[in-house]
Amino acid sequence: MARCWEWVRKYSELQRIVITHGTATLEETAYFLNLALHVDVPIVIVGAQRPMNALSSDAGLNLVNAIRVAASPASRGLGVLVMLNDEIHAAREVTKTSTHRLQAFRTPEFGLLGTVDGDSVTFYRTPVRRCMPDTEFALAPLDSLPRVDIAYAYAGTNGTAVRAFLEAGAEGIVSAGFAPGFVGPGEREPLREAVESGVVVVVSTRGGSGRVFANSFNVESGFLSADNLNPQKARILLSLGLSITRDREEIARMFAEY
Repeated sequence: MARCWEWVRKYSELQRIVITHGTATLEETAYFLNLALHVDVPIVIVGAQRPMNALSSDAGLNLVNAIRVAASPASRGLGVLVMLNDEIHAAREVTKTSTHRLQAFRTPEFGLLGTVDGDSVTFYRTPVRRCMPDTEFALAPLDSLPRVDIAYAYAGTNGTAVRAFLEAGAEGIVSAGFAPGFVGPGEREPLREAVESGVVVVVSTRGGSGRVFANSFNVESGFLSADNLNPQKARILLSLGLSITRDREEIARMFAEY
């Protein structure tokens, strides 16, 4: 991110940036930059499911297509974009859904923004949530972000992970809860205690798609909703939010806007 700032300030002629990235955490980097990078140029992040030394690697074509997407006038104002497998996705929405398949990156529910074909780069829709460069998150004065951990719900969970996160100094916890957005029974009391101690708890879901709405139990417990952000992206937004405020209503607003 610092290099992007530096390049934009140093090179007045710079109009587009393409970032190559490993696919394991590509979606997290893309969303982080989408929230925190204050540069008014299109950013496209690209990876490959098959390395350059593999038979039929997708690396070369993905890189060429990422450059084409960045060069397209239509890419401006859409926030950080992710390009793989001839498909263009929004940083907020895309997630990796397969270990090895070329079509690993998907946008559940809403689908891709556009496609890259031999003759053109074509967009079919635009994201509506707030994104770079017009965000409230400024990282320049920060050495580190507040610690936020993810508690994964499963049958038989007993709150051990939540207690360990609190012991380690977590300032926020994201529950990767059961669909449609319930924390594990064994985690209810530890998470309630966390809220009482000032820790912000946000409920997402391990389900892979769909909104977590403000059901009565979560509201009564003081848990916030991640909207439709998956756990790993909810963690990023919560950490950035905590770098600005501890006010739960303000953080709830952020999850409704970003």
